[in-house]
Amino acid sequence: MEAVLTQAIQRLEAVLAGETNALRVNAGLNLAETTNRKNQSLLELSRISRGVDPRTVTPALKEKLDVLRWRLDENSRVLKLHMAATQEISNLIARAMANAESDGTYGSSIKGVKRDT
Repeated sequence: MEAVLTQAIQRLEAVLAGETNALRVNAGLNLAETTNRKNQSLLELSRISRGVDPRTVTPALKEKLDVLRWRLDENSRVLKLHMAATQEISNLIARAMANAESDGTYGSSIKGVKRDT
């Protein structure tokens, strides 16, 4: 059972590492496909782990689970940074569009500088 669980952990680690690295270097990434692969891996892990008695977990398996936890935390951190950057960019675009559509009638300042009217 431990060998099957180890293989499932390794597959999930590979998906997480691929996504994390792609986000870090701004490489093209199919998020829908990656999300699907992560969901499948997590489902597989949850099914396999039901048959594992926590009292029989070996130190080697515990170490693999600790590494998986670290990879999940790292992936979560990078995803949050990516989402925050995406939000910031969309806010900039929305402001630029609003400014481009405005004739300045109702706006009193840009970056704290008062307009002459």
